[in-house]
Amino acid sequence: MDLKVIRVGVLAGGVSEEREISLLSGKQVFSSLRQGGVRAVLIDLKSSRQDQIKKIIKKEKIDLAFIALHGAFGEDGSLQCILEKLSLAYTGSNPEASRLAMDKIASKKRFKQEGVPVAGFQIFSGEKKEGQSSNNFPSCFPVVVKPNSSGSSFGVSIVKNKDNFWPAVKSAFNFSNTVIAEDYIEGPELTVGILNDKPLAVVEIIPKGEYFDFENKYTAGSSNFIVPAKLEPRVYKRVQEVAQAAHKALGCRDFSRVDIKLKGKIPYVLEINSIPGFTSKSLLPLSASACGIDFKKMIQIIMGSALARSRVQAGGNLPV
Repeated sequence: MDLKVIRVGVLAGGVSEEREISLLSGKQVFSSLRQGGVRAVLIDLKSSRQDQIKKIIKKEKIDLAFIALHGAFGEDGSLQCILEKLSLAYTGSNPEASRLAMDKIASKKRFKQEGVPVAGFQIFSGEKKEGQSSNNFPSCFPVVVKPNSSGSSFGVSIVKNKDNFWPAVKSAFNFSNTVIAEDYIEGPELTVGILNDKPLAVVEIIPKGEYFDFENKYTAGSSNFIVPAKLEPRVYKRVQEVAQAAHKALGCRDFSRVDIKLKGKIPYVLEINSIPGFTSKSLLPLSASACGIDFKKMIQIIMGSALARSRVQAGGNLPV
């Protein structure tokens, strides 16, 4: 397949709180494509209106959309639905898998159905736990309070006692109308990249702060990474298996990044990022690099999967 015969639109920006990170991801992908001789255009989507998005994309006359939008609209299936209506090839998961991955509650319920280990959790809506009075607290602390549909650790708090619980819940409501309180798992924080639906290297994250929050994710020197993670071979393999099972459970395709906490020898899945970061500090490229796949090759593999899928759907009429 010669990628130089197609025109690629790198969709970035968006309207979520992760806009600036998305632009960084988009610029990194765009730069890699242009350096590789691919005809690419960086498209900053500043709207979520379907009619405007369609107009922008049609104007650019692209053959493939590389989605580098994070958060709401880009990662929740909305943009994917628009691209499907345009019959345009695009990278990553379909609308339903994207929606599930973005919805922490829905994804956890699916994981439980499929036997993927997850931490215990409670749901809060309108400042009340689902089905119970707001006077009820989690049975034990600490817990991790997080918005149900947000990324880059926006609105996430580790709560160690009752006094700080409701303020954390109210803070999380600034990012989502539903909040989840998850049992805190003491143990190494891991992440596993998925590429071509197969697990890459396991990365251990060692933040200098209390947890891997926004600052630790995007500030140089705020976290250390061990890749491949120094785990017993059986545990390492099990972490990869659980990550792949989580990817499959939601119906994700091509690539993702699975965040995991390890308790003893049991990997607990925290969440899946269906469109993980593509910045110089992002973890999917780091996971791939440890397997001998550099950034340029990773992008080519992702685009190749999307094009192969679209050629089958179009009866083989797309350029090769």
